[in-house]
Amino acid sequence: MALTLTQEQGALVLTFPDGSTAALPHLWLRDADPSGFHPQTNERTFDLMSVPADITPEHAHLTDDALVLRWPGTAADSRFALDWLAMHAPGRRRSDPAAMPKHLWGAELGPDGIPRGDAEAIMNNDAALYDWIVETKRYGVSVVHGIADDKEAGMAIAERIGFLAPTNFGTIFEVMSKPDPNNIAYTAEALPLHTDLPNQELPPGVQFLHCLANESTGGGSIICDGLRVARDFEREDPEGFAILRDTPIPFRFYDTEFDIRTRHPVIVTDSDGAVSEICYSTHLADILDLPADQVSAWYAAYRGLTAKLRDPAYTVTLRLGTAQMIVFDNRRVLHGRESFDPSTGMRHLRGFYVNRGDFDSRIRVLARAHGDAAIGADSAAELA
Repeated sequence: MALTLTQEQGALVLTFPDGSTAALPHLWLRDADPSGFHPQTNERTFDLMSVPADITPEHAHLTDDALVLRWPGTAADSRFALDWLAMHAPGRRRSDPAAMPKHLWGAELGPDGIPRGDAEAIMNNDAALYDWIVETKRYGVSVVHGIADDKEAGMAIAERIGFLAPTNFGTIFEVMSKPDPNNIAYTAEALPLHTDLPNQELPPGVQFLHCLANESTGGGSIICDGLRVARDFEREDPEGFAILRDTPIPFRFYDTEFDIRTRHPVIVTDSDGAVSEICYSTHLADILDLPADQVSAWYAAYRGLTAKLRDPAYTVTLRLGTAQMIVFDNRRVLHGRESFDPSTGMRHLRGFYVNRGDFDSRIRVLARAHGDAAIGADSAAELA
């Protein structure tokens, strides 16, 4: 079957040799014209309002590898590579190496199943860096081992991905038992599963916790895949799932210097309806302010989700050692810790964040040189 070009109302239609078609609206073609982008920055310079909404090319024809158009008032032809049109025609999303299937997990993962990365390789080899961050993206969590005996070494690994993202706790926060704490993390008490700072307009993305000392009795780190729990909760209680998805609630952190608050639903979905985030912190959830006739149903849903989060079938407990760092998607993987006895030794983790967008950006950039084409296929598929 030959490649053909036909004209329809307001659009050109390409029929490819395999029989697939691509409808190309005239205004879309004008807006996507390669000549309308800056040659160095790749930013669009074309002004959509400079042409009429019903613009039509004066001439269109096919060559062996391109669609060639002539627009009214222009002296030069516009060329669209046919392989580019096959990938970018309306309705076809740009392939994204960071949009990979996620591996959902529960207790069966175990500490030994958590993806691992070698610090020296990550620091010195882009292919190793790529392999590590891809696995971290798939699972939402990884552990880096072999970190140099230097309190800055964990930060250097994070900075291989992107800039460190500050919060009201600073760019770096020291997780240890402190006098006069302003956060439960700065005590020796057990810390229930939670996501960090849902009181922020945009909660932190990827969290890094570099273990500098872990000599005390207790203090095991607990993690849970929020996407796995949300998936199972939706299957068992679709009405409760919908309530937690559709009802923003207040979150708040305040001390003597800050009062940061916002509203988020506990379960966040993306534009395709897939669960993309969990906003869950029993400590930072503010006084529930829903109308009285919604309170009972919301609490029932929230208690149902909380019961699943506390089910040992979904949690993994591990003990971090010095020279190790746990890395996880804070808006996917909930984390907590067992209580510990500070009189038996020091427990000190150094924490910092990198934005989710910067993490995904690094995957895309490294994929150009080190990526696997199969990884880059857009997919919402989940592996149990």
